[in-house]
Amino acid sequence: MKIDGIENGIVLDHIKAGKSMLVYKYLGLDSVKSPVALIQNCHSQKMGQKDIVKIAENIDLDLNVLGYIGPGITVNYIQDGKRVNKATLSLPDTLKNVLHCKNPRCITSTEQELPHIFKRIQGQKRQYRCIYCDTIAKNDDDNSVKLFLAKKKISNRRKNRKRDISFNENRRVGWRRKF
Repeated sequence: MKIDGIENGIVLDHIKAGKSMLVYKYLGLDSVKSPVALIQNCHSQKMGQKDIVKIAENIDLDLNVLGYIGPGITVNYIQDGKRVNKATLSLPDTLKNVLHCKNPRCITSTEQELPHIFKRIQGQKRQYRCIYCDTIAKNDDDNSVKLFLAKKKISNRRKNRKRDISFNENRRVGWRRKF
């Protein structure tokens, strides 16, 4: 199988095998108008199996989240068919709106507008602590990121539903007034 190179854009390389769909969903690549290539389970001398994502457009990337999903992901910026910049990601020290605090007494549970901020515990590889309540986020790989993204979609649906309900209630009130 041959995948052509890109002229301008971004190549995400050295993604752990099977995690490219998570990267695809988080970055919202389904809404990008330019071509996106997902290459899964390709051979790598360094990793054995890996995934690659090629984006034929320069977009803003949240490197902290990519670093959390897969430390060691390589971000290559391509211009005119040549690599102009390369960054190898590591675990970030601070995560904002990536993890969700599961403590029901945390202020982020009652104040929905507050950002969910977690700091990495020094000396620990993948353990993060909520800055508000000191709860340690469980190390369940990317499940916490999936959970946060799902909750984000649900909250957006609820906002839209509230708008629809208020619109329908206004229509009902107007309808009752006519009779």
